[in-house]
Amino acid sequence: MDNSTILLLPEKADTEFEQLAAAWAAMGGQVKRLGKFWIRDEEIAKHPIAIYGNQAFAMVLAQVYNLELVSPNDAWIAELDNKWTKRTIERKQIGQLTDAAFPVFIKPVVPKLFLAGIFPSISAFRQKTEGLAATEAILVSGIVEDICAEVRCFILDGKVKDIALYEGNADLAKGETFVHKFIAGHKANLPISVVIDIAFSEKQGWFVLEFNAPWGAGLNNCKAEKVLDCILAATMNDRL
Repeated sequence: MDNSTILLLPEKADTEFEQLAAAWAAMGGQVKRLGKFWIRDEEIAKHPIAIYGNQAFAMVLAQVYNLELVSPNDAWIAELDNKWTKRTIERKQIGQLTDAAFPVFIKPVVPKLFLAGIFPSISAFRQKTEGLAATEAILVSGIVEDICAEVRCFILDGKVKDIALYEGNADLAKGETFVHKFIAGHKANLPISVVIDIAFSEKQGWFVLEFNAPWGAGLNNCKAEKVLDCILAATMNDRL
């Protein structure tokens, strides 16, 4: 770990930001809390940089400092075998949806374009996505009714750096075994740094819930000091 890297965090108060700042400072690293983050700081630009924060914060900083953020392909989950997802997931466009598809879980391919969730009807979905183009890409997923637990895993170079329950309760050791099996078969398709969320259902067992970018994913009970490497690796400083 190169402690010459400056970790850039939003200025606003947040428990997880504080945990990461404390963990990085304890390792000898420098932390900068930014308010007017859209203004380039030439002193910061002289150092390797790591970014952690919400999408707007991270994307703007990546442009300001000519960096590349490591993110998973959000639509890739639709290509996975059903044994990993335990539900049908299709990539579609907003305009392709019909009444027959509902109720259904829908997530935008472009993160945060609208709030993902279960929509009971096409009219309810249209209310939430009013103004978006009919060609906007979405992920349409079958609903797993009996989710007992949800788990967050920070992965770096195919290794689990930390794993924690953030909803419900289940055997975490078995969940980690599931993650290891998934990584073993899909390492070539995963970014070097990625967050994998999994879930447990009494009927279906363990399954992949979604993928997230470490630069913006909440810790969700994972330990800051264990996942710092994942967050640092999610900002590439050598973009041409």
